Amino acid sequence: MALVVETVGLRMRYGTKDVLSGVDVQVKRGEVLVVLGPNGAGKTTTIEILEGFRKRSAGSVTVLGVDPDHADERWRARVGVVLQSWRDHGKWRVRELLDHFSRFYTPYGEPYDADELISLVGLTDQADTQVAKLSGGQRRRLDVAIGLIGKPDLLFLDEPTVGFDPQVRQEFHDLVRNLDTTIVLTTHDLAEAEKLADRILILVGGEIVAHGTAAELATQVASNATVRFTKDGDLYVESVEDATTFVRELFERYGTRIANLEVHQPRLEDVYLAMVRDYEEAA
Repeated sequence: MALVVETVGLRMRYGTKDVLSGVDVQVKRGEVLVVLGPNGAGKTTTIEILEGFRKRSAGSVTVLGVDPDHADERWRARVGVVLQSWRDHGKWRVRELLDHFSRFYTPYGEPYDADELISLVGLTDQADTQVAKLSGGQRRRLDVAIGLIGKPDLLFLDEPTVGFDPQVRQEFHDLVRNLDTTIVLTTHDLAEAEKLADRILILVGGEIVAHGTAAELATQVASNATVRFTKDGDLYVESVEDATTFVRELFERYGTRIANLEVHQPRLEDVYLAMVRDYEEAA
């Protein structure tokens, strides 16, 4: 698959402090890359460099075939950005605001028709509603619509569901999964990362400590599954490499004497916390 984003040896220094220390990132066309990391890990700095908002100290960066430091307006029209929060234009109505923004993209391609985009993000009933009167979830859908208006080849989403209730968060996840574009998303929500990511990148202390699918990351830190069960009323907890074989042999040996069986595979949360802890201890 073609690479939409590639960085090699990306570095960022503020004064004498290295915020990024040789970061290598690749994003394939059509995939969702989720960037995880604690506060201060360098996530925002990395994303701002990729978006062309911040100049790097060293290393090479290519986004959509162009170095963002030397990008023009035609390149910027191919990149969509959804910030963590944005509260301008409260008096505008949804349709007229999207119509307004679409005019900026007309010289560089064919932006979405406002009504088509409104339908895509699920705001048809709010098309004539003032932005200030939208609910939090509706406002976030509008934010995504603004990021998508130019039909970008690459969309950046920064902490997209901060403050959402569970229902609105699920609706937003459904929306993101149906978008037909390459996405780079930052979040602190590990469940969100597992649901949305094709690949996950864990950034700690300005360095990439792991990357891969959620399943691949789980095997890097904790390959064993935890099996809990009761036998003759007594509780047992076992850590095993092959849960399927263990459970089959357990029932072959003890049959109906086994009850309350639970199998827990390593989760992304376990992996993430272990990697952050290991890095901090090493530092």
